[in-house]
Order: sequence, then structure tokens, then C-alpha cells
Amino acid sequence: VQFEESGGGLVQTGGSLKLSCTVSGDPNSMYTLGWFRQAPGKEREFVADVSWSGAAVYYADSVKGRFTISKDKAKNTVTLDMNNLVPEDTAVYLCTADFRRSAYDPPIHYRGRGTQVTVSS
Repeated sequence: VQFEESGGGLVQTGGSLKLSCTVSGDPNSMYTLGWFRQAPGKEREFVADVSWSGAAVYYADSVKGRFTISKDKAKNTVTLDMNNLVPEDTAVYLCTADFRRSAYDPPIHYRGRGTQVTVSS
């Protein structure tokens, strides 16, 4: 599984950024696509994910109402629109994908290298 992540950068408090990630792999085996983030000295944390075959989306409480995740099945792409950014959002954002062979198999988790998001105060 390969990831092509883009869209990180430097933005001021209150600004916006859009992250995109194109994932290789069998789309028939995709289960969820999403984003985690890791700030310096902190553990990696869940940000948001979206069901590949359905409509379910999940967000961390810290980003609800500010971030929106979406998918493009034709392009195997997941996008994260981030608005009203604050310095606490500064982190490396990693695109993630879960694949599973069938509904009876556990999902296998993959993640990309990440893209840096820096929010200045």
C-alpha cells in the first residue's frame, strides 16, 4: 500500500488548510480511510476517518466542527478540510488506510509518512 499525501504547510491561527491523500491498493478491500496526527513529544492520536463503502464518519472531539473528512472513490482519495486552525493542531498528519479481505477478517492498518501542519499564534 502506498500513500501520496499533500497539502500541509504553515498557517496562522484561524486559517485553513486542505490535506489530500491518494492511496494505492485494491479498492474492493478498502475498509476505512482517515487521518492521525503526531505532535512533537506526544503520542499519535486519531483525527478522523471515513467508511469506504458506507457513509459513516468519525472525528476526534478536538476537531469536531472545524475539520471535515471526505472521500473520492473514483480517485482512491481522502481529503481533510481543516478550518479555524489553532496552534494545538500543529503536528505531522498521517494518512491511514484499513484494508480487510472480508467482513469476517480483521482490518489491517497502514499509514503514510505524513505531512507537516504548523499553525502559528
